Amino acid sequence: MTLGKQHKKRFLPALIATVLLALLGGYFMVKNRNAQPEYQTAEVSRGDIEVAISAAGKIQPKNFVDVGAQVSGQLDAFLIEVGDQVEKGQLLAQIDETLAAAKVEADRAQLKETQASYAQQEASLELSKANAARADMLYKADAISQAEYQAAVADRKIATARLTQLEAQIERQNSTLEADLATLEFTKIFAPMSGTVVSQSAVEGQTLNANQTTPTILRIADLSVMTVEAEVSEADVLRVKKGQEAYFRTLGGGKKEWRTSVRQVLPQPEILNDVVLYKVLLDIENTDGALKPEMTAQVFFVSGAAKGVVLAPVAALQEGRQRGDRARGRQREENTESSGGLMAAQASETRADAREGANPERQARREEMREAMKAHPDAERKVVLVMADDSPRPQPVLVGLQNRLNAEILFGLEPGDVVVTGEVQALRPQANQSGDRSRRPAGMGRRGPR
Repeated sequence: MTLGKQHKKRFLPALIATVLLALLGGYFMVKNRNAQPEYQTAEVSRGDIEVAISAAGKIQPKNFVDVGAQVSGQLDAFLIEVGDQVEKGQLLAQIDETLAAAKVEADRAQLKETQASYAQQEASLELSKANAARADMLYKADAISQAEYQAAVADRKIATARLTQLEAQIERQNSTLEADLATLEFTKIFAPMSGTVVSQSAVEGQTLNANQTTPTILRIADLSVMTVEAEVSEADVLRVKKGQEAYFRTLGGGKKEWRTSVRQVLPQPEILNDVVLYKVLLDIENTDGALKPEMTAQVFFVSGAAKGVVLAPVAALQEGRQRGDRARGRQREENTESSGGLMAAQASETRADAREGANPERQARREEMREAMKAHPDAERKVVLVMADDSPRPQPVLVGLQNRLNAEILFGLEPGDVVVTGEVQALRPQANQSGDRSRRPAGMGRRGPR
């Protein structure tokens, strides 16, 4: 075999592979260029829509009281447990009363002593009065000297003042006794309200010191009415008002919703990590006891709702033509074949407007749009692409309420209409897969100059 034949046999398979790859790449390019764009669509329906502001919150009893000890001493006994239902005035706990009882007994003894001194002084006063009366009679009869008369009068006044002093001491000791009796009574802790014992912060045998601060031993709460404390950001708080409808869900409650209204928006915010949060309070009846203190709640403040209205996906909405023509013109100039059918459909509609400006049907639709805008002055004007004869047709619409998924269509669409929500782009072969000459089959090399 000659050298030339061997060379041809070596490079013939590589040459055939190169030609096949070039033909295959050209085929896919032509096929992709002629392919029609495919659209993602959705059907317009009728249903309910709700626009709400969400916030996180905590559930607390509306009415509760922290029960503390007013006297110091050792906690002798707890007569209740956490979770018990208690009535107002019920005995909850007992503090050691030894010192308080001893002080009451000392007060009573001192009071008796003073009362005895008072009785003695009353007798002395009677004697002083009699002596003063006799001295007055004798002085007038010139039977005693003036000095003796004055001494008798002075004794009467001293006895009267001493009796008044003892009266004051008795009143003071009575007050001390009443205070010490109250202190003795404070060793018994009674329920200040009816409710449920939700927490306990002291145990039997613990020594309580009430000299500086009042030690809290338990909390009683009325769990029949709960309050949700929601934290609303400053960006949303202006849209939350007293009496506004709201509802919330709990972490363990699944899809169950508790509906209520806003009771109060507290004016003073809390700043956490430079985030300004305002506390909003909502009350809810808890007749079944399902809501517990410290539960986490996801709160929704309803700012708008409508039932039985025409709904379209938010993804189908585009800006109105007045604000979007210039941008679409720039896109048509800058985009290549990959611009897709959406822009082509809008451009086609623009040309149709120019050709059929005097079309009575088109003018009637525009007049209906103007009337609808007058009827809904707060509505937002948008454009959707409606599928008609397998091609998209721009349609102006008026949008009312709008959330993350759906929009209320006040004018322009009817249930059953099919709107475009997106475009499925056909896959195009990459340049380095078909036209990049730097990637050559194995065994092919560049020939140098001969």
